[in-house]
Amino acid sequence: MLKDYQPVDLPVYDFKHHTRTNEFTHIEPKPVIMVEGILIFADKTLRDLLDVKVFVDTDSDIRLIRRLERDIQERGRTTEMVVRQYMATVRPMHLEFVEPSKRYADVIVPEGGLNEVAMEMVVARLESLLRSEKPVET
Repeated sequence: MLKDYQPVDLPVYDFKHHTRTNEFTHIEPKPVIMVEGILIFADKTLRDLLDVKVFVDTDSDIRLIRRLERDIQERGRTTEMVVRQYMATVRPMHLEFVEPSKRYADVIVPEGGLNEVAMEMVVARLESLLRSEKPVET
């Protein structure tokens, strides 16, 4: 709908309770829409909607450290809970679905997005798309 310049109401997910809330975030269409998520390239229907596909690659140890910090600080989990979930589902699902999906990316940005050269290339491509974009009619 956003690609067709129609607004959408995006459901809000509660990561602490592993469920959607009754809240929504209203999103207005824009010339550039950024979609992020760990499984977006695994779905062919979604992939086909994307003009530019960027995979931000981060070493597994950095991903685990970030998850530990976030889940303990923001979601009230213990280290044991985070490690148990990581070993039981996060790591196996990453290896089965996320890692193989990066083959669909147009650009793979190493170093977790801290690679300045790669980011400059992505910015240049976005600027090019914006220059060629027709103005939105209202």
